[in-house]
Amino acid sequence: MTGSEVPPSFRLAYVPGVTPTKWVRIWNERLPGIPLTLVPVSAAEAPGLLRDGGADAGFVRLPVDRTDLSAIPLYTETTVVVVPKDHLVAAVDEVSAEDLADEIVLHPLDDTLGWEVRPGRPAYARPETTADAVELVAAGVGLLVVPQSLARLHHRRDLTYRPVLDAPESRVALSWPEDGTTDLVEDFIGIVRGRTVNSSRGRPAPAQPKSERPDTGGARRKQAPGRSTGASGGNTARKSTGKNPRSGSGGSRGGAQGGTKGGRRGKPGRRS
Repeated sequence: MTGSEVPPSFRLAYVPGVTPTKWVRIWNERLPGIPLTLVPVSAAEAPGLLRDGGADAGFVRLPVDRTDLSAIPLYTETTVVVVPKDHLVAAVDEVSAEDLADEIVLHPLDDTLGWEVRPGRPAYARPETTADAVELVAAGVGLLVVPQSLARLHHRRDLTYRPVLDAPESRVALSWPEDGTTDLVEDFIGIVRGRTVNSSRGRPAPAQPKSERPDTGGARRKQAPGRSTGASGGNTARKSTGKNPRSGSGGSRGGAQGGTKGGRRGKPGRRS
């Protein structure tokens, strides 16, 4: 390696709520010589980071502009409402947006849900982040509707959450610059999609020439007569030798007796 060459590495961005641990572990097992660096980024800034080359790929929240970014949707999250544990909502298994009509529902600036009409009554001001909104819920200021992973990320012992049945859902995708589909990006796509290390859909392996591929069927056809002859011959030999272990073979003994009798009939001996 010359001084101008940079060793290969892979930078993976991820938005709050996404846990890339499993995929990072598989990467380290399959490509131990290529370090993977995690790059945390907000949901709003993730597309720009990928476009500017700040990461090779990233877990983002849809939608993203597909003009210059490729994206593979991975899963859809349940939407929940975060409430204090002593709130009435905590007594039920699930709620609808209509059930929140009389509640103050906080709307942080980093909200990722695409509401047409937001539920509840708006707060006096919008919290800057989801983390700030969670603190306000704990203080009794209002409620918060978020993807379930964000409710888990900002979990507090004095708060709980319940599913909101008719709320918009958040979809998580793997995204990367369309003109930056490198071999390493393809490797990571394979890992996320659950391909095995020997999968034919990973990096293409060199094709094996037809002349070098063993013709197992032909080999079996050629060996079949040999195996059949050998088996029958072996059985015949075992049967013959089993009759008279003292002589070389039962066939030789039979032949000798037959020859002696034949000599007596065809050629009598002389008398002295």
